This record gives sequence, C-alpha cells and structure tokens, in this order.
Amino acid sequence: MSLNREQAAFLQHVAELIRKAPEYGLLLTAGELYRTPEQQALHIKNGRSKTMNSRHLDRMAVDLNFFEIGPDHSLKLVYDGDGVRRLGAFWESLDPANRWGGNWSSFKDTPHFERGKSPGSPSAVA
Repeated sequence: MSLNREQAAFLQHVAELIRKAPEYGLLLTAGELYRTPEQQALHIKNGRSKTMNSRHLDRMAVDLNFFEIGPDHSLKLVYDGDGVRRLGAFWESLDPANRWGGNWSSFKDTPHFERGKSPGSPSAVA
C-alpha cells in the first residue's frame, strides 16, 4: 500500500477514535501529528521520545489530549483512567497495524496513537 493510502487509512481511524471518545466520557483535542527530523531530535534530547524512527515523521502517528467530561460538563485534562484505556483498546481493535502508546512496556505514551508499517509499505518520509 502506498504511503498516501496508509495515511488516509490512518486518518479514517483517527476520525473513528474522535467519534468514539464521548462514549467513554472523553473529549479529545489535537496535540501533534507531523514532526520534522529536527523536531524529533529535540524531542529525544528533551526526553519526550526515544527514537528517530517515530511514525510522526511520516504522518502516521498523532498525540491527543484527553479531557474527562464531568457531570456539570466541566473538563479535566487526564492521561490515564478507564476511559483512556478503553479508547486505546478501541484504537487497536480497528486494525492490527494500529498501536497505542499506553500499552508500551518501556516508555508509556498514553497520548500517542499510531499505525505501524504494513508489509510492503514505503519507509520514506512523506
């Protein structure tokens, strides 16, 4: 599958994720989608990332902000909780290539949702 088609499939799943979030009591806002190699190097230097092979470099990862919706409709920024974990499980259920950073063992990254490389997908940065 071409990188453009992989990106389109990824964004379709992101749209499904955004629509699903209110069912889990969450409102989502955008964090970061694309990073230049220079931005990625800064994230590594600052401890916010561990690799120069980030899927952000080819627009196949997004970081999202989670807000719990209170009974009075107030919003509370959260990075953990039942709703966040359920949303991560939903993401991974959409496609075997989808990975949620909250399930990573060595570097938990709950805001991170990515589509892994499919067999035959290009490795070049878009």
